[in-house]
Amino acid sequence: MSKIFFFDLDGTLLNKDKVITPKTMEALRQFTDAGNHFCINTGRAIDSAKAVYNGLGLNFKGSFLCGSNGTEIYSVDEDKYVYKTGVPLEMVPQILDLADEYGIHCHTYNETHIVSRHDGECMDYYRRVIKTPLIVADDVMQYLKTAPSKMIAIELHDHDKQERFRKALYELTEGKLTLLYSNPYYMEIFPSEAGKGSAVKRLADILGIPVENTYAAGDEQNDISMIEAAGCGIAMINGTDLVKKSADVITSDDNNHDGLARFILDAI
Repeated sequence: MSKIFFFDLDGTLLNKDKVITPKTMEALRQFTDAGNHFCINTGRAIDSAKAVYNGLGLNFKGSFLCGSNGTEIYSVDEDKYVYKTGVPLEMVPQILDLADEYGIHCHTYNETHIVSRHDGECMDYYRRVIKTPLIVADDVMQYLKTAPSKMIAIELHDHDKQERFRKALYELTEGKLTLLYSNPYYMEIFPSEAGKGSAVKRLADILGIPVENTYAAGDEQNDISMIEAAGCGIAMINGTDLVKKSADVITSDDNNHDGLARFILDAI
């Protein structure tokens, strides 16, 4: 019976230089050579997850990418989506209007670009890592033909202001969207039926893998649902306290010192 291992990227699978170290890479090769599945489960959109997968030189048979906090599941081998949902189109301008009212940067995505009403400091900060091309336009909706996989709100200086926006947005959308922080500055906005944990259950079901053969590792708040959903949930020692409380086990070493290598090998 094959197994599947779900990985967050930043702070988990990747070190501070945004690469997978040789020891962890070798563990991944052994895990996938044994007929098991590798899956990146990230808040990043699929195009960004693909760029990471290809940029790191990964070539594991049976690989999947879960993007935008579980709203997209993509088969690398088949080069196609196996699941996709998104923020209802009619909600997008409402969310952007509310963000403008609260003075919070907010943007969304189509399949090829970041789409935003505004450029500036927050976008510059975001695009230090995310290299997806950017469209800036007053009328964002002309660039969205289908429900976007997610939206993201960014506030670099005033978390209390971000929290006020989050509470107002929750009321506006009547709880139909999940609003959670992927780091202290970024608030992810996506449909409540999605989430990294839902992606674990959904993809395992598609592949016919029992939950006890699923593993998930992460370090931030948006990783908690997948850590709780997996048969074995692993928190990085460099992760937040909330993540550690949610996990079955905690790594002894951090993401810069091959913290996951032993767990990957033990999962074979």
